[in-house]
Amino acid sequence: MASFDLSPPSGTRDFLPEDAKARERVMRTIKDVFERYGFGPLETPAFERIEILTGKYGDEGDKLIFKILKRGEKAALGEVDFTLRYDLTVPLARVVGEYRHKLGAIWKRYQIAPVWRADRPAKGRFREFYQCDVDVIGAKGPVADAEVLLAVGEALATVGLPGFTIKLNSRNVLRGLMEAYGIAAEQQKATLIGLDKLDKMSLDDVMKELEGAGIAAASISALAADIGAADPAARVRDRVAGNATGALGLAEVDALYALVAPTLAGGAIKFEPFLARGLDYYTGQVFEVAAPGLNSSIASGGRYDGLVGMFSKDAVPACGGSLGLDRILLLLDEKAGARPPLGIPQVVVAVWDEAARGASLKLASDVRATGASVEVFAGDGDIGKQLKYAVGKQARVALIVGPDEAAKGLVQVKDLASKGQQQVPRAEVAAAVAALLAAK
Repeated sequence: MASFDLSPPSGTRDFLPEDAKARERVMRTIKDVFERYGFGPLETPAFERIEILTGKYGDEGDKLIFKILKRGEKAALGEVDFTLRYDLTVPLARVVGEYRHKLGAIWKRYQIAPVWRADRPAKGRFREFYQCDVDVIGAKGPVADAEVLLAVGEALATVGLPGFTIKLNSRNVLRGLMEAYGIAAEQQKATLIGLDKLDKMSLDDVMKELEGAGIAAASISALAADIGAADPAARVRDRVAGNATGALGLAEVDALYALVAPTLAGGAIKFEPFLARGLDYYTGQVFEVAAPGLNSSIASGGRYDGLVGMFSKDAVPACGGSLGLDRILLLLDEKAGARPPLGIPQVVVAVWDEAARGASLKLASDVRATGASVEVFAGDGDIGKQLKYAVGKQARVALIVGPDEAAKGLVQVKDLASKGQQQVPRAEVAAAVAALLAAK
C-alpha cells in the first residue's frame, strides 16, 4: 500500500464530532444575536473571479490570495481566473453591485462562512478559517456603525467571552497624523502598513521598517514618541487639533464612542489612535476587538464607503465587522477546560438478537420523533458490551427489549447518569425518555 501523509494541509484542520459540535453551537449563538439585531443571512460562492478580489486588500493582502489555476489543458499554462475568497466583505460588495435594485435603501446582512489566506500558520492564525460578518449597506450615519459594534460585542459576551475591549479609531485621524508628522502622501501607505504590525512586532522593529521605507527620521522620532507616551490618545488629540482631516476623524470617533459606550455590555470601548487596519478599502472609522489571553484580535471591521462603488455606478456607504470564529473557539477551549458532552446520541437502543433488529429500529424511530437524538447499536456484542458503548458515547439513556420485556409489552429504560432503571410500557417509552432528558 502506498504511503501517504494523512495529516491535513498546514494551516487547516480536521474537525471530529466533538469539535464540529462545539463550532456549531458557537455559530448558532452568533447567528441568533445577529438576527436579533435585524441582520439577514447571505451566502456567496467559495471562489470569485480574480479581478473581483485583487487590488482591494493592499499589496500585503494581495500576496495572501489563494489563486485557482484554469481547468483542463489550460492548467499546464499556469493561467489563473478564479481565487478562493480572502474575506466576506469584497464578495458582499460584488453582491450589492449586482442586486442593488433588490436590496432596498438600507440592507443589513450577516454571513458565517470559511475564507482562505496563504498566510504563515501560527496560534490562532490559519489558512482556512471561518469569519462571522455583519454589515450595514446604504447608511451614512454613526447609528449603523454603532449597531455593528453592539452586535459584535453582544455576540462575544453571549458565547462566553466578556471582558473584551473594542479599540476604535478613524482613518481620518491617521491621515491627519500623517500630515502632522510631515509624511509625504506617497509614503503614507507604507506608514499605515507598518503601524498595522504593532500588535505583531515591537515598536523598535516597526520603526526600523519605516526607516527602511524611506520615512524621514524626524517623522519616525515623533511617531515613536507619541506611540510610547504614557497617554498616546491625549498626545494624538493635541497633535491633530489644528488639522482639518484629523479633527474630522476625532469627531467621528467621539460620536461613535458616545453612542456605543452607554449600551455596550460585557466589554469596554476605547480610542486607540494608532490602530490602522491594513486593508485598503477602509475609509472612516475602524476597530479591532482584543480579548484577554490572545495577542491577535478576535474581531475587526470599519467603514468602507468606497468599496461598493467599485462594482456599482452609485456610491454606496457601508460599514461592517467580522468575528474570527476560530480564535473565539481557541479562547473558549482555554477558558472552559472540558467541553460539555457532545449530546449525540442522547439515547442508545440495544439490539438483543437478530430477531429483535426490526423492533429496535421501530423503537428508535418512535423516540426520535420526540426530537431526541437516538442511535441503534449497529455492531456485534452482548448487552453488556452495548451498554459500555452507550456510556462511552456519553448517552443519557439506554433502551433494552429482551424476550421477557417483549412478551409483556415492556421496555427497560436505563438512566446512565443515575444508574437507575425502570420497566415502562412500550406505548409510554417516548414520554419516559423525554422526561429523563429534560431532568438535570
